[in-house]
Amino acid sequence: MNNDDEFYDAVTGLDSDESYEGTSEASFKDAVVYDGTQRNNGSLPQENGIRKHRTTLPAPMFSRNNFSVWGILKKCIGLELSKITMPIVFNEPLSFLQRITEYMEHTYLINKACSLSDSIERMQVRAYTHRNNKACSLSDSIERMQVRAYTHRNNKACSLSDSIERMQVRAYTHRNNKACSLSDSIERMQAVAAFAVSAVASQWDRTGKPFNPLLGETYELTREDHGYRLISEQVSHHPPISAFHAESLVGDFVFHGSIYPKLKFWGKSVEAEPKGTITLELLKHGEVYTWTNPFCCVHNVILGKLWIEQYGTVEILNHSTGDKCVLNFKPCGMFGKELHRVEGYIQDKSKKKHCVIYGKWTECMWSVDPQTYEANKKAEKKGDSKKPKSQEEPEGADNDDADDMPEVQETVAMIPGSTLLWRISSRPQHSAKMYNFTNFAMSLNELEPGMQDLLAPTDCRLRPDIRAMENGDMDEASREKARLEEKQRSARKDRSKDEEEWSTRWFQSGTNPYTSSQDWLYTGGYFDRNYSELPVIY
Repeated sequence: MNNDDEFYDAVTGLDSDESYEGTSEASFKDAVVYDGTQRNNGSLPQENGIRKHRTTLPAPMFSRNNFSVWGILKKCIGLELSKITMPIVFNEPLSFLQRITEYMEHTYLINKACSLSDSIERMQVRAYTHRNNKACSLSDSIERMQVRAYTHRNNKACSLSDSIERMQVRAYTHRNNKACSLSDSIERMQAVAAFAVSAVASQWDRTGKPFNPLLGETYELTREDHGYRLISEQVSHHPPISAFHAESLVGDFVFHGSIYPKLKFWGKSVEAEPKGTITLELLKHGEVYTWTNPFCCVHNVILGKLWIEQYGTVEILNHSTGDKCVLNFKPCGMFGKELHRVEGYIQDKSKKKHCVIYGKWTECMWSVDPQTYEANKKAEKKGDSKKPKSQEEPEGADNDDADDMPEVQETVAMIPGSTLLWRISSRPQHSAKMYNFTNFAMSLNELEPGMQDLLAPTDCRLRPDIRAMENGDMDEASREKARLEEKQRSARKDRSKDEEEWSTRWFQSGTNPYTSSQDWLYTGGYFDRNYSELPVIY
């Protein structure tokens, strides 16, 4: 079998990154949304009006103890792993399209960013009202007292006008150094930064690889409880590119990307290099944020206990204000002191730092002002310098067989005065037996009553090899996987013979207007439910 005929079954999903899909007016005009009430025969469990999702899988994961990946990978050191077919035992029962949907687990952080300005506007009114006892139409003496107080606070004399609103804006702006526009955007950047970190948190201990999507495969998800819907499509086979588009059900935001993770094998580990750009649009504020994900490395793919670390610099840019968040995902280091740690800062377009962000991508993220952070850092260094050498960590022993995972400190030391931005959700107690899935991941392949009649026939919930693996039938899953691979190869040969180009259905190739990088843009129309011309891929 030559390279062109080889099935593209990449070890995808270890890390990813995305790019832009334009804000299409058509996207909000799509018609039918699956809300759990259509064709469900009343059988879906409900709680307080919200449809409940499953919290376990039909069968526990299959043991990998008797399988070795060395025979497959030993000839691939230093090479890209894009064309290596892996035994199904190393998979998890999700498609990569479902895996990237896990970015949406902490969507409340986007909703928080969307709602910040309203609270600031109300704060303007309340702050002015409390300080002046009444907002308008007071007596002359009270008016003069307002003038004196305002003058004292701002070191500037001003006369009270009939426009109370103008005085509210002026007072708030002076007190907060132009905070009416600036502090709002900085607070939104904090929420976006927390979301960017949370988006990779589900990869913690997820050492199984998702199924590589077939060309034309799709996945949709509507979560009314979280206020969004998502559609994704496998738009390219060589190289494998997955495009997705998520949007708020009330028009607050659009979140989109096209993902091409490039992977390499380095002897003991597999490294995923992020390719592409993630784009988040806060439509209400007219703000656009872009970033790429950190590198991800899975250690001990040959021998020893598998463990994951993420490292590299992530820059989140607000293209509307010039604000930037720089996050450093720290590598493990010799003694493991930096394992999972993330540190960074938010600066405005003049490069003034407004806050420091710190924490762990596996646990939580905090924000604190830069002065407090630096003072705490100096105090820590002073304490470390007084520590006797006998208390310092011993040097680790060399191990030619495996990269021992450092002992993990599960808590982040909070600096006094810090604000909590995000904390990871607890995983179910049986998660270790269920591929280390989160509760959110448990629900992604759930095929609810009535859903099959509504889904596109290319939806990966209908993919037989994934369904068989989820049900614990590994032999059937392997047979179906081989059948689908051969079906895809045959279809590609037929197109080549007829000189026919593959046509994507829901996305088209384009350019990100903010980064000028190549992208896949959502063209709209998926939720119109017109699936008559979709290919038969299963």
